[in-house]
Amino acid sequence: MTSPTTAAKPVLSLGDRVFSRSAVFAGSMILVTLAAVALFLIVRSLPAFVATGESASLLTTNFWSYVGPLVFGTVWVAAIALLIALPLAIGIALFISHYAPRQLAQVLGYVIDLLAAVPSVVYGLWGIGVLAPAVQPVYTWLNENLGWFPLFGGVVTGTGRTILTAALVLAVMILPIMTAICREVFLQAPTLHEEAALALGATRWEMIRLAVLPFGRPGIVSAAMLGLGRALGETMAVAMVLSATGVVSFHLLTSQNPSTIAANIALSFPEAYGENINVLIATGLILFIVTFLVNAIARWIVSRRAEFSAAN
Repeated sequence: MTSPTTAAKPVLSLGDRVFSRSAVFAGSMILVTLAAVALFLIVRSLPAFVATGESASLLTTNFWSYVGPLVFGTVWVAAIALLIALPLAIGIALFISHYAPRQLAQVLGYVIDLLAAVPSVVYGLWGIGVLAPAVQPVYTWLNENLGWFPLFGGVVTGTGRTILTAALVLAVMILPIMTAICREVFLQAPTLHEEAALALGATRWEMIRLAVLPFGRPGIVSAAMLGLGRALGETMAVAMVLSATGVVSFHLLTSQNPSTIAANIALSFPEAYGENINVLIATGLILFIVTFLVNAIARWIVSRRAEFSAAN
């Protein structure tokens, strides 16, 4: 006889079993796909790690001297883009969620969502045809007046196709998705906390600083890392806008600019042969590792700030 304290195991229907197993299978496929991509990159990259300039024309000495400037350029342009886009994304999201009238907020929300769907090649064309000529006088002014600062030193390029222009294009690209995430996080801030801050005499900005931003901090970090991940892997926009020479330079306004891994693969792969293909795949492996590390750090930061997500 079954004890009354023994909980009866629920009997799942056929539909529940099918749905449960389908969900487990779909989740497992993510891990399988990630492992397959990593295995492919590792296997095809092994010859590149021992290649020299004699076996691969892309190399001058060895693989690490080739990929070093590419890693620097990838991280450098993505960091500049994130530094430009993140404050704007937070400001726009706060305006939509707490300042704009309801109808205007809805219109701006639709515009942000539409901008997130624009193909990167369109941003690249805009960067070449509109942004680069427009910022060239600004670059000249910065060099003449702030040339003593290392970032604005050197000889200014006459085309405007610099690492700063590429970063501006990337900032515009990642701005919509970062804004959309921050907006949704800010809208989920506990209403009771906001009303309590206002009832205690706080201004709207003080309420946002004390109640909304602490609650939305994990979301802001997630949005920033998602935007950084897209900036790290962007290909066509950077390849179209950036006039790259493969050097390591912190100058933002000169024609001597580092390239990025993704753009270098896109430009070099059509003519690659032999071990050059392995070299390019190996650079893709490095980009894979960098992106994985960025996401892992983001998850660690969000988990450390998890107490704010339980505020409601």
